[in-house]
Amino acid sequence: MNPIYLVVGIALLGAGIVDILWTTLWVDGGSGPVSGRLTTGVWVGLRKVTRDHNRALSLAGPITLSLTLAMWIALIWVGWTFIFSSVPTAVVNTRTGGPADWWGRFYYVAYTMFTDGNGDYTPVYGGDPWEVASAFTTASGMAFVTLGVSYVLTVLGAVSDKRSFASTVTGLGGRSEAFVRAGWNGENFDGLERTIETLGSELSRLAEQHKSYPILHYYHSEKGERASAVAVPILDESLLLFRDAVPDEHSPDPAIVESARSSAQSYLETLDESFIEPEPAVPRSPNLDLLREDGIPTVSNQEFAEALADVTDRRRRLLGVVKADAWEWPPLEE
Repeated sequence: MNPIYLVVGIALLGAGIVDILWTTLWVDGGSGPVSGRLTTGVWVGLRKVTRDHNRALSLAGPITLSLTLAMWIALIWVGWTFIFSSVPTAVVNTRTGGPADWWGRFYYVAYTMFTDGNGDYTPVYGGDPWEVASAFTTASGMAFVTLGVSYVLTVLGAVSDKRSFASTVTGLGGRSEAFVRAGWNGENFDGLERTIETLGSELSRLAEQHKSYPILHYYHSEKGERASAVAVPILDESLLLFRDAVPDEHSPDPAIVESARSSAQSYLETLDESFIEPEPAVPRSPNLDLLREDGIPTVSNQEFAEALADVTDRRRRLLGVVKADAWEWPPLEE
């Protein structure tokens, strides 16, 4: 027996199984230790190579997901190959009766992982131990297929959810002032309250999805109006305007506004835990004059500036979300 091959095989196999289970089954764990580094490396590399070209970055999600699946297959496949190579006669050629070479063992593991084998190779040395190992090889292959397919379907569903959320927000306005103006009925924002409540609920679900599947961040939308990294700052800045810029008697229900802001806070905390840092600069402030043009009552510029000072860190984190997804801060409405 070659103990080095056995140790290497067990290490590779263990790494693959742990990473798969960590990524697909541990809701609070995020990406596995191997797949997390892989996806981050691919994203950073694509940004450097493409110079943040949106169309090219839109391929980041499919590429990272495909590479993650390929890496899992490779770890399990190569791991079992090393294990079956630790004993020269663990796998034999049924036609010649001699020990299988490296390619034969590689071939045997592939067939055993995804089928019942084709009869060209068989485990013989030691009897039962290698037959049991073959059974576990098949089990690991079937488990990978089940978990991998479930993971892909869940991620793609979450991608659709986050783009739907973004489209709803940007459909009301491409920046916070436009969002607020779209909900003004001449007296108050009563017609907008249900929309804010729904968006808050969707954002809360999006935060949980990002926590469970960090790979979602790498699904970059080619168009800004479908990018959640753009939509979340628009929504949060709009809620800030409702809370601190519009007098209470004209603004939406404070409970609805605060609930939606809490969802945005959860989203930011989830991304903070993953990889996104606050930007050193503070983003541009909303322009209250644009609200006043539509007859929306507002507090004074000085009072609003004081309110903004209290949320500087939160706004820097929002800017970090925008920059991390290769977008610019939503421009002010002209």
